Amino acid sequence: MNTRLIKTLQHVRELIAQAPLLEPEWESKDECYQWVEGVLKHFRYQSLTRSDKGLIKQYLTLATGYSRAQITRLISACLSQGRLKRKQRTSNGFTSQYTKADISLLAATDQLHNGLNGAAIKKLCERAYEQGDQKFVRLKDISVSHIYNLRQSKTYRNIRTPKDVTRPTNRAIGIRRKPRPEGQPGFIRIDTVHQGDKDKVKGVYHINAVDEVTQYQVVCSVEKISETFLIPVLEELLATFPFKLRGFHSDNGSEYINGRVAKLLDKLRINFTKSRSRKTNDNALIESKNGAVIRKMLGYAHIPQKYATEIN
Repeated sequence: MNTRLIKTLQHVRELIAQAPLLEPEWESKDECYQWVEGVLKHFRYQSLTRSDKGLIKQYLTLATGYSRAQITRLISACLSQGRLKRKQRTSNGFTSQYTKADISLLAATDQLHNGLNGAAIKKLCERAYEQGDQKFVRLKDISVSHIYNLRQSKTYRNIRTPKDVTRPTNRAIGIRRKPRPEGQPGFIRIDTVHQGDKDKVKGVYHINAVDEVTQYQVVCSVEKISETFLIPVLEELLATFPFKLRGFHSDNGSEYINGRVAKLLDKLRINFTKSRSRKTNDNALIESKNGAVIRKMLGYAHIPQKYATEIN
């Protein structure tokens, strides 16, 4: 784009009127930055009025193809340093040898063979490549130890251990407000932590409860979060706290927002509250305990439901 004839603000206005016809073409970013610096100095940008500054910004935006925010940053840099020089960003670190496709292929192989040990999976990858499957071109040379590293990656876990999200339910159970302990113990926050699925097999569930004031915490595990399994464990959990419970706060998950839990809390004379919409701090305390305590002690790996009793 030839801008040599753009010498006055009137020329800039006429060019902007033909904005749809502008096609920014620069051989390099250095050349573009040098041109931007020349325009700012030619029009004496710092001495212009506010409306004329906006005109120059619009001109630079159309001529360079940059966003208005980027042009504003370039102008600030030029005014503060007296010149505009591009900083080359160099990326340090190691390149990844195994792609997401390789990790997905490893997860599919593990699932097909019921999670064999690393040495056996390595032999299977080598055999698959020898038989002509080019998808195993990188996995055939993987070490046994690195197989276990890839099994801990986020891509692998997302494939083999998908996480269930809390399913809200619209029921007139509990009061929708934040608990108000006012410095008194007995107001607990409660949440459910799922230990993940593996090959469509459900993992164990952890019921995590913590008192807001004393930080006294109780964790119990159940095979399922249906009423048959949850109510007996919930009764035991409430009885474990060494002080009288006055409040019970949960999110909007259906494992707690149901008639059986409401009846149990009403029998114990415990106020039942639940989180409000778009108020993430209502249950933030127990969410932080999920990561700092449950995940730190038990990790993210799949634990079958049959081990719930042993965990307790």
